[in-house]
Amino acid sequence: MADDATESLHGLTAAEVAERVERGEVNLNMELKTKSVRELVLENLLTLFNLINVILAILVIIAGSWKNLTFLAIVVLNTGIGIFQSLRSKRMVDRLTLLATKKAKVIRDGAECELDLEQIVLDDIVKLGRGDQIPADAVVVKGSAQVNESLLTGESDLIKKDPGATLMSGSFVDSGLVYARVIHVGADNYVARINNEAKYVKKVNSEIMRALNAIVRFASVIMLPLGLALFFSSLYESYLGSGAGAGFWPWVGAELAAGHVPSTEILSTVGALLGMIPQGLVLLTSSVLAIATARLARKKVLAQQLYCIETLARVDVLCLDKTGTITSGRMEVAGTYPLAVSGGTGRQLPGVPSEVTALDFALANIARATSEDANETCKALLDYYAAPDHEVPEAVIEQVVPFSSAKKWSGASFAGGSYVMGAAQFVLSPHGYAEVEAEVSRLAATCRVLVVAAVDGFTAEGDAVGEARPLGFVTIRDEIRTSAAETIGYFIEQGVTLNVISGDDPRTVSGIAEVVGIPGAGAYVDATTLDTPAKIDAAVDRYHVFGRVTPMQKRELVQALQRRGHTVAMTGDGVNDVLALKEADCSVAMAAGSDAARNVAEIVLVENDFAAMPAVVAEGRRSINNLQRSAALFLTKTLFSMGLAAICIAFPPYPFQPIQMTLINFFCIGYPGFVLGLEANRARVKGNFLANVVKRALPASLAVVVAACLNMAVASFAGLSSLTLSTMCLVTTSAVGCCLIARISWPFTPLRTVLLASIVVGLVVGILGFPDLFSIARLSWAEALALAAISLLACALFFATARVMDGLKPRRTYSATGFGRGVQVTMGRSGARRVRSTRSALRRFVWRSRERLNRYVEEHRYQDAAAANDAFRAQGEAPKRPVGAPAPPAGKAAVQSEGEKPGPVIDRVSADSDAQPAKKQKKRTKSGFSSVTQSAHGIQVKLPARPAKRREK
Repeated sequence: MADDATESLHGLTAAEVAERVERGEVNLNMELKTKSVRELVLENLLTLFNLINVILAILVIIAGSWKNLTFLAIVVLNTGIGIFQSLRSKRMVDRLTLLATKKAKVIRDGAECELDLEQIVLDDIVKLGRGDQIPADAVVVKGSAQVNESLLTGESDLIKKDPGATLMSGSFVDSGLVYARVIHVGADNYVARINNEAKYVKKVNSEIMRALNAIVRFASVIMLPLGLALFFSSLYESYLGSGAGAGFWPWVGAELAAGHVPSTEILSTVGALLGMIPQGLVLLTSSVLAIATARLARKKVLAQQLYCIETLARVDVLCLDKTGTITSGRMEVAGTYPLAVSGGTGRQLPGVPSEVTALDFALANIARATSEDANETCKALLDYYAAPDHEVPEAVIEQVVPFSSAKKWSGASFAGGSYVMGAAQFVLSPHGYAEVEAEVSRLAATCRVLVVAAVDGFTAEGDAVGEARPLGFVTIRDEIRTSAAETIGYFIEQGVTLNVISGDDPRTVSGIAEVVGIPGAGAYVDATTLDTPAKIDAAVDRYHVFGRVTPMQKRELVQALQRRGHTVAMTGDGVNDVLALKEADCSVAMAAGSDAARNVAEIVLVENDFAAMPAVVAEGRRSINNLQRSAALFLTKTLFSMGLAAICIAFPPYPFQPIQMTLINFFCIGYPGFVLGLEANRARVKGNFLANVVKRALPASLAVVVAACLNMAVASFAGLSSLTLSTMCLVTTSAVGCCLIARISWPFTPLRTVLLASIVVGLVVGILGFPDLFSIARLSWAEALALAAISLLACALFFATARVMDGLKPRRTYSATGFGRGVQVTMGRSGARRVRSTRSALRRFVWRSRERLNRYVEEHRYQDAAAANDAFRAQGEAPKRPVGAPAPPAGKAAVQSEGEKPGPVIDRVSADSDAQPAKKQKKRTKSGFSSVTQSAHGIQVKLPARPAKRREK
């Protein structure tokens, strides 16, 4: 390989390319891809829910009753919805990816050719001009260009690249032309190294999914012993009815040997077990979330994963990437600041139209003169002066001096004079710069500052003639999205904490954050100072604006917030955001961003509009709140089915007939569940999903089981038929079901009123109008009175139990942070409190062991010091403390936080800590604690009477 640029521009020969291909030095595509079709199908097929239903289906097939396989329709429909949604999202993301350029101009054998990115090899010479994306890490060998690395680093400023400078794959050439030699290919590229960090399976953080899985797991654990007991109980009843003289097991063996399958027993057992599986709830959840994703798709929001809608509705911390999220990625003029000019009147110069200032005249016409190779700054000026209220007359161009990296300015001559625009320290003389340095520093705190000056002309080589006389300044900043402030205001109203995390200068980030209304934006931190995990942990408690953040640090900041019990959402569009997007509980990417960001994110804003975020939150709230109501109906059936199945093992038979369960399933569960599940609801999400559902379902389940037991007792005492018993159980269950629907529908709306009325009418018509279809027995007056009494008792029990459940205090978890770690205090319903560290148990054990060792050493050193003092006293000398001996331990006084009046401690609990030995700190936190004190003995937490922040479980 030649060292000089001239020889390098010849490029590789065909033989050299073949040699590198043979060695595997090819630029293979290492970008993060969406999951394959096979992975998506298997992901939706191989679930515990499907496994349980398949096993039950096999049992039904063994029993030879094909008509009873209709329950598989729900399984197929639920799986189909999941597969369809996953494939639809994959197709849309892949379509967005195809829009990106996949060709590069390469010099080989002295000729320019266009190749696919995967055909580039190590040491290839690539030609890169304005708008080209850099295909692989490379070093500039010829030319000069300004490169936009915002997708990689988050810095919005253009970076000048001269010969010898490194170009990072994934960045874009904004202006200029360079030839660069490829130094990394494939997995060695900067982008690939970041992507590899994100190639791990991320666990979905969804309360609804966890609740459904918990219910299915609980049902699966109960089903095996309960199912076996039910089956053998039924089989034993058949044995007794057969009148066989042999024992039970010989009779079973004889039946199997004769080829007799216990079909009746299998079907009755499967029927009871199916009632324990919340099939309708699983289907309802998939349907509600699928409808939500379809609604969002119409608003140009792509949800790649069903449950991410719910997660975004639950977030309490939203981390925003500045470039591409708050800002559009383009530049805009923040303001112009004219100065009184020398050689003119006020802010005017001879030859400049009177209706505009000399500053505006020079800016507008320099931008027009250099528009052929316009960079982002020039585009911003052109857009600014294209507005009707900033119109400037167009001047006749006499000479143009394009931007030069050596001069750091551009300029032009017109009939009205000659002007230059650039960095003040390069445009003005030392004396002139000293006069305006204070103003430049003030403006540069939040924006990029350019000075505009008048000169006497330009030489043929493009050098300015005469001393530059400043006309004023123009400030350039990232263009803030018009919807950013309104959207951020929405999240603030919803109680969401907002953090801005950017690779840009923290002062610039802070300025933009203040413009859009981020609370606490005035305080910022430079992430280059956060060189330890402890500093990162401390920073997330103090700051909401982070600048100079590396991709790794973005992920660490998200992890630090999660360790404190927060549900974190992350928005971004660049490769530098990929690691944080992958780690966040919910990730949102812009469609115009990098392929990797889109593929990793769970939500993609197709039109790159941050204003679409509130719509996602609204859909999530509607889904969660409605599912919480509807899930109570489905879980009620699961719970009372388990209870009755357990009771009927000892006291057969099962009191419901399958056709009667169809009536209950439709009118008391399915119909109201789907209507309530699709209702509009924008209320804030409160509490834990499973706890809320169980709190509503348990009273109804208990009432149904108690009523069934009373019905069974009456039937046994009065000698009623099984048909009469099943009728009584149907009526009491329907009554309790109507009470439950009325309770979860409160407060009533016209829709909910019509829903409840239609349910009552439907049940009455079904029971009285179709007695033969639903196996309804005719009751005597005595039986009807007993049924009415039991129904009233069941309804009263339901409402009484519901009031008790409502009165239960939820568990509350308070989170405190400080000392580079976190603490959580869980307050139980009885008022008991338990403190735990958010660090690992192993680390706490190591620190405790270290503390014990330190205390042991200190005790012996004190003993040695005491012995030495005794020896001094014996000699008549004053006691001395040997060098290195520790000072006596201080008394254990109670610690109070700043501004707190002395008084009794409201609550004081202790947890093992990983604190440094003999170190005490006191800190007021934002999480509801009056004081948190750390020492070698643990963490002391004092709770206020009314916690400032709490999270219900």
